[in-house]
Amino acid sequence: MRVIQILPELDSGGVEKGTLEVARALVEAGHESLVVSDGGRLVPVLQEQGSRHIRMAVHRKHPGSLLQVRPLRRLLEGEKPDIIHLRSRLPAWLAWLAWRRMDPRRRPRFLTTFHGFHSVNAYSAIMTRGETVICVSRSIRDHILEHYPKTPRDRLTIIHRGIDPAGYPCGFRPSQAWMHRWREEFPHLEGARLVTLPGRLTRLKGQTDFIRILSLLKSGGKRFHGLMVGGAHPRKRSYRESLRNLIRAAGLTDDVTLIPHRDDLREILSLSRVVLSCSLQPEAFSRVTLEALSLGRPVLGYDHGGVREQLEILLPEGRIPPGDTTAMAERLAGWLESAPAPRREHPFTLERMLDETLQVYQRSRNT
Repeated sequence: MRVIQILPELDSGGVEKGTLEVARALVEAGHESLVVSDGGRLVPVLQEQGSRHIRMAVHRKHPGSLLQVRPLRRLLEGEKPDIIHLRSRLPAWLAWLAWRRMDPRRRPRFLTTFHGFHSVNAYSAIMTRGETVICVSRSIRDHILEHYPKTPRDRLTIIHRGIDPAGYPCGFRPSQAWMHRWREEFPHLEGARLVTLPGRLTRLKGQTDFIRILSLLKSGGKRFHGLMVGGAHPRKRSYRESLRNLIRAAGLTDDVTLIPHRDDLREILSLSRVVLSCSLQPEAFSRVTLEALSLGRPVLGYDHGGVREQLEILLPEGRIPPGDTTAMAERLAGWLESAPAPRREHPFTLERMLDETLQVYQRSRNT
């Protein structure tokens, strides 16, 4: 097969990581993989894996992006892929406008992956127009059926996101060299009971709830140190400062550390006593909670979206009513002393995700 995946950019994030994983699987299975994006720091990684990258400006939410429709159609007519796979709304619109003008007898199969709980409107509806629509969780499928009821049910297929258990083994501990660097960088964390909230700095990730939870924890006399690990978009710098102000106002200046985006989150998760998921809106899936659970770290998370589906199987005791910071703080206080261990076996593996994705490609090509 020849498969083209199209997404805005190749910098960082779950969509980008999934794109690279599928691209690698295609190449390893003897297929041809192409990715169209505006580029980014992951392009060299993609190319080293054996995929081709084609740079096109499919990332800007601007009327001028419509100028990419004709070049996209020429690309599809020239490359003659069997499958085009869209993972984001703007590229999906551009590709669909190009694809629908092609000869139906010769054009590729048009697939989409519904990655998130997008705002419900005509713009988001493009993600339901795939001849096959991959849903990254049961929650996403239910969201589509509720808000886009005209979507044929038989077009929807659930393929949960997955991780490689070998990369996140239960009981993993960082190397001595890493621990040395960590102690040098954060000497105040030596011996601390770490409570970690991973995720980019944005209101939807629930950092304000995290601060409330830690404030309740401190008022109860518990010893801990909170970590917020995640980068902030340049436009979100004011939000970072507002979080610092909240931390000071809550009397948590010595109890919370903000750590920018890092490539060693696995190591930080493995040192954490408890990992939290406080997203104010449901997560479509949330790889990072699965990574923590796979490492054997207990996770407390709001009981909605993909996090609910993980905790239902791996750690039911970790489910907390969404927004109930008091319940989260009470459960966390107990878990700092003794927490249940997640189940070690689970179905959310990278191998399964990739196998099922390539099977969808094969079925689509053969229809």
